[in-house]
Amino acid sequence: MNFKPDSVFVHLSSFTRIKESFWTRKGMGRMMWALLIIILVFMFLPWTQNINSYGRVTTLLPDQRPQEVQTVIGGRLAQWLVREGDTVRKGDTIVLITEVKDTYLDPGLLDQTERQVKSKEQSMEGYSSKVNAISRQISSLESLQELKYRQAANKVSQEKLKLNADFAELQAARTDLSIARTRYSRDSLLMVQGLKSPLELESRKLKLQETIAKLNSMENKLDITKSTLSNAEYELRNVINEYGEKLAKAESERFSAVSGQMETEAEIAKMRNTLSNYKIRSGFYVVTAPQDGIITRALTAGLGETVKEGEAICSIMPLHYRLAVELFLDPMDLPLIRKGSKVRFLFDGWPALVFSGWPAMTYGTFPGAVVAIDPFPGKDGKYRVLVAPQENAKDWPEMLRVGSGARGIALLGKVPVWYEIWRQLNGFPPDFYHGTVKPETATPDQVKR
Repeated sequence: MNFKPDSVFVHLSSFTRIKESFWTRKGMGRMMWALLIIILVFMFLPWTQNINSYGRVTTLLPDQRPQEVQTVIGGRLAQWLVREGDTVRKGDTIVLITEVKDTYLDPGLLDQTERQVKSKEQSMEGYSSKVNAISRQISSLESLQELKYRQAANKVSQEKLKLNADFAELQAARTDLSIARTRYSRDSLLMVQGLKSPLELESRKLKLQETIAKLNSMENKLDITKSTLSNAEYELRNVINEYGEKLAKAESERFSAVSGQMETEAEIAKMRNTLSNYKIRSGFYVVTAPQDGIITRALTAGLGETVKEGEAICSIMPLHYRLAVELFLDPMDLPLIRKGSKVRFLFDGWPALVFSGWPAMTYGTFPGAVVAIDPFPGKDGKYRVLVAPQENAKDWPEMLRVGSGARGIALLGKVPVWYEIWRQLNGFPPDFYHGTVKPETATPDQVKR
């Protein structure tokens, strides 16, 4: 027996109207064709490729980020002058600390060190005076040495001249003796021959003896002159040796004084350095705010607690800062990003309606531009990208705070919807544009070129 469903409901008027208006083949076909056309048109619509990443809000400049206030020296907390939430200006006192090292506990340490420095400076002046006095003494000795040397040299010259004169006189005496001997011999022969009288011979003999005596006297005089010349030459050498020894001794004393002066100068420089360190250290007993900001948290609480050198006392948030977002990208997406690339942000706490492929239809997002890209990955293998607010565009929320979460959508080139679906199904990365920079990611310099 054949059963037809239509025969059961054929007597119902509603079934008849539905069958005639909706379930007809003609109406169903039209609907399918319309849906197919809509899908085809949708497939050829432009789609903006993008990269999604998550990050957090930070500041554009490093000195505008939250920082810790640290102590330069170790000490004991004496007094807190601020509390958490207070606004401070640069140079305002945050906390006072007292000394704990026995080397610096003396309250008169600076005065005593200054007196030591002054005492050493006076000692150095004494050394300087001694050096000057010895230098003057050396100059006097050099002048006196030159004078004595000239005197001794003149005496040597005089004795040499006298020696030459005595030697000439000696030669003359020897000549006279030879003549006297010749005359005496001749007169002796003449007397034998009767030509000369004995009296004349005696006169010749007396003259001969006088000539011999004069020769002996000249020889003695020459020996005395030689001895005097030797003494003068010895005196000349003695002047050189005597004053050379005195000058050497004076130079040694001067070098000792100069050495003592330089050692004192080194000690003074060291003591001045120590005094300067003491003065600078005394200024570290007051911990001040490095810049205008708000005290966010006291990291070392209480009074009387001891802090070490470089230990953080509190944290401060600068009053004035420029916001930015640091995003973390996978290595596969990094080549698609460059300085000047546009990014849209969704901030935690701000509602948004996002169509990632159609930025113009997106509501509640905020524009930004890439300003820095780290060349090395972090510990998690991702690259850090710093994005700042885009100029001449929608401002970021005033209530946005550092540390808030942010979702970034980096805008790339435009492709058809069918291509994007095909890429997603195959797991391919967004297109990498060689040679030509897309307008959406172009920097002003690249657009000009």
